[in-house]
Amino acid sequence: MNKFFEKKFPIVLFIFIPIIFLWHPNWLGFQGFQPYWPLFWLLPWSMMNGSINGLMFGLFLGLILDSLTLENNFTQIPGLILCGFLFGRIKLHSDILVGHFRYGLICSFGSFLCGTLYFLQIMFKNFSGSTFLLYIPSVQNIVAEVFLTGFFAPFLCSQFMRIIKSSRRKVS
Repeated sequence: MNKFFEKKFPIVLFIFIPIIFLWHPNWLGFQGFQPYWPLFWLLPWSMMNGSINGLMFGLFLGLILDSLTLENNFTQIPGLILCGFLFGRIKLHSDILVGHFRYGLICSFGSFLCGTLYFLQIMFKNFSGSTFLLYIPSVQNIVAEVFLTGFFAPFLCSQFMRIIKSSRRKVS
């Protein structure tokens, strides 16, 4: 049983993403803003398994997260699919220090991409010329989310990368 759990541990972590997404631990946020949690798992998974797997798991992750938030008509699927595909195109780097900072920059870019695509869906559905100033807090939310995602990514992504690498070695 322990060997089975060690091999499937990345998938178990995948299951915890919706829980953390809904939980929004306040002690990991900043003034009510949270990082974009799905990217912390999607980046290492896509880098290790390639673009197609990243695209598929981005789709699955988007479907799961959208099913948890049924009250709105907007989707996170396009951003997660695009991030999964792009993250899979990134190659692993041998320098440990550069790799950690790279995780932060890449996750910041992914968070900006996902947040912007989500924001554009909201803006196109509810756009009128007189309500444009109402969208400024959404832009501030995206910027805060990008910063927090980039701040936490070096630690969390490196740990997930280590877990995924170790489970991959045990499979071989």
